Amino acid sequence: MAKPIMAKATAVWLVDNTTISFKQIADFVGMHELEVQGIADGDVAQGVKGFDPISNNQLTQEEIDAAQSNPLHKLKLKFNAAAQGEEKRRGPRYTPLSKRQDRPASILWLVKFHPELTDGQISKLVGTTKPTIQAIRERTHWNIANIQPIDPVALGLCKQSELDAAVQKAAAKKAADAPVMSDDERRKLVSTEQSLGMEAEPKIPTAIEGLETFTLSGEPAEEATKEEKEAFADADSFFNLPDGPVEEDEDSDPRS
Repeated sequence: MAKPIMAKATAVWLVDNTTISFKQIADFVGMHELEVQGIADGDVAQGVKGFDPISNNQLTQEEIDAAQSNPLHKLKLKFNAAAQGEEKRRGPRYTPLSKRQDRPASILWLVKFHPELTDGQISKLVGTTKPTIQAIRERTHWNIANIQPIDPVALGLCKQSELDAAVQKAAAKKAADAPVMSDDERRKLVSTEQSLGMEAEPKIPTAIEGLETFTLSGEPAEEATKEEKEAFADADSFFNLPDGPVEEDEDSDPRS
C-alpha cells in the first residue's frame, strides 16, 4: 500500500483536525499506533507542523468523513494520475555535499582492493562519474598525491550489503569469462583436503639415489643357473651338513 509523503506531519494534522482513531491514522501513514498516541499526548513530533493531506492532494474530504463515521474504515491515498508510470531515475546516486570530497578516497580504495569491479559498478556504489574513476585508476587525478584509500562503507557512501553484492557479481562474471585452465594449472589449485588424500609416490633416499643399478664389475649380474638354484633348495644342502651323527673327541674338554 502506498504511503503519503511527510508521514509524520500528516499524522500530526490528522490528530489535530479530525476524530479519526489512532489505529486508522497509524495504518494510513505507516506508523505504530502508540506513536500516533504519543503525538496526541505531545510526547512525539514536538515542533512538527501539520501537513494538510487534503490541500496537498493526498486525501479527499469524503474519505476523511467516511473514516470518522466508521472506525473500521481504512483511509486510502487519493489516486494521482500524474504519478503513474513514473520510472526510477537512472544513473549515479545522489551524494550529499558534505561527503562529496570523500569520493576520490573511496574510489581509490575500491580500485586497489577490488580491481574486479567495473567502472559502472563503482559509479553506482559511490555516486561518481566514469572519467573520475578512470583518472584515479591511471593515477592522473589532479590530487592523486594526497588521496588515501578509505572504505566507502566507513565513509557512509554505500552499504556493506551493496558492496558485497557488487563484488560477488563481478567475481562470478570474471570466473565465467576466465579461459579454460590446463591440467598443470588445475593441479596447482587442488585443495588441501584433496592433496592430503592422495597416495604418496615412493621416493629413493638421496644417499643411494642412482645406485639401484650399480655393480662392481660394471656388467649386469647374471642370474643363477638352474643347478645352483636346486643346490640351495634346502638348508641341509646349503650348509653341507653330514648325514651321520657327529662323534665327539674324547680328549676335548667341553668346558674349554
